[in-house]
Formats: sequence, structure tokens, C-alpha cells
Amino acid sequence: MANKLRHIAISVPDPWKTAEFYQQAFGFKKVGETDSSLARGVYLSDGTMSLALLNYKTDEAAGDRGREFVGLHHIGVWVDNIVDARKDVEQAGGEYYMGEVPVKGNIFYEVKYKDPDGVICDLTDHGWGGASKDGPAASAKGDGPAFRHPDLKADRSGL
Repeated sequence: MANKLRHIAISVPDPWKTAEFYQQAFGFKKVGETDSSLARGVYLSDGTMSLALLNYKTDEAAGDRGREFVGLHHIGVWVDNIVDARKDVEQAGGEYYMGEVPVKGNIFYEVKYKDPDGVICDLTDHGWGGASKDGPAASAKGDGPAFRHPDLKADRSGL
């Protein structure tokens, strides 16, 4: 099987506090931060998986569960071919949710679907920063895209 589970996103009230736990308990490494119109947060990695700890800014950005929800928000699958993967997901009963492959100017993207139970599944054939499709032996830094702003420090006010 070429498709690999390589991304997990958890909705949390304070991504930095939660990141400290995962770093201390499991030795995960911080690989970046995000501060977008949707969420602010911390990205961690074990060398294979990307773990996003996200604090959503609005109920709309958080989706059906709302911004106060704490727990698994979505998973991400690194696919070989996004066109084929989208067809496979739709044929299996997945419902398109949001996101498109950019025509130009951005190598990172996610196309989001909901599984039959409503769980969001991200698809990409470019991976996630801090993740490695074939595991840590394939690349010491991971073979996902570089973070656009690797030194970004997200705004933590209001947490």
C-alpha cells in the first residue's frame, strides 16, 4: 500500500501547553508553528508523523464540532497521486469537504473529505512538514514540504 497515514490534528485549548506534554512524554520534536485565519498551533513530529496541535479561532473554522471541541479533529493521508486518491475516496463514499490543489505558487495543500461517519480526512501528495512518507530512515529531516515560515511564532493571546 503506497498511501500512508502521516498527519494527525488534535483540537486543543492551548497548543503550547499540550506540545510540552508530547515533547516530555514521548520525545516528539517541535518542527513549526502556525497562525492562519483558521487556527494557531504547534507542529510536532516523531520523524514519521506530523502532529498538529490546533486552537481554532472560530466555530466555522473548526467545522461541525465548533472551536470548543477538544480531541481528534482530523487525520491526513499522504497519497501517491491526488487525482486517483480523490476518485478512490469518492467511490468509497467519502464526501468532499474543502480544499483544492493549487494551480501555482504553493506546493503545500490539503484536500479534505469526510468519511461516512463525518471524520475529516486530509489528502495530499506533497506531505506535511516534519513528516516522512517512508519513515525516518528515508530522510533525517522528513521528506515533506518545508514550512513557509519556519521561524514563525504564533500569536498566543486569547488562549
